[in-house]
Amino acid sequence: MLRSQLCGLAVVTLGVIVSAAWADEPGSSTENSRPAQSGDAPDQAALEKKFAEDLSGVVFAGSYSITREGSEKPGQMEKYTITRVSKVKDKDDYWLFAARIQYGKTDLAVPLMLQVKWAGDTPVITLTNLTIPGLGTFTSRVMIYGDLYAGTWQHGKTGGHLWGRIEKLEKPADSEDSNGKSPRPGGEKQK
Repeated sequence: MLRSQLCGLAVVTLGVIVSAAWADEPGSSTENSRPAQSGDAPDQAALEKKFAEDLSGVVFAGSYSITREGSEKPGQMEKYTITRVSKVKDKDDYWLFAARIQYGKTDLAVPLMLQVKWAGDTPVITLTNLTIPGLGTFTSRVMIYGDLYAGTWQHGKTGGHLWGRIEKLEKPADSEDSNGKSPRPGGEKQK
């Protein structure tokens, strides 16, 4: 039962964290990655474009806590790889997240359609009683700002907090295709 709850927690946390990918360049300070303050309303199209770009090819590295029966256990580490995110056409506020969850013996590729609400220039993922087959039903709220995320999660009587950093994945300078050929002209590998 606890393993099922933790697996479910991982999937929900991934979905929640995934929406929190508003990070700028890796290594930038939170202060430098925050959008500029302005009296004007943010351009929603520009915010959504940046959100999709910043969310593709990232790792969410952080912790979560478990609150049960009035007590909270210290945070555990977790890590998720998000390959791509895109807005779902004809569905206001919904985004498709292509993600890979890896922890313990679990290695799961999951497409998640999640709702993202905006508080000004800040994206907030909103799951309310979302049922994930085989894992259960979850409710969660997570906001991001700069290269940090934080929020809450709930699965039945168990819930807690989650928090961490958003890091861009490094792309290898010289990767081979599936045939073992280099992308260099002539298709030869460098020796």
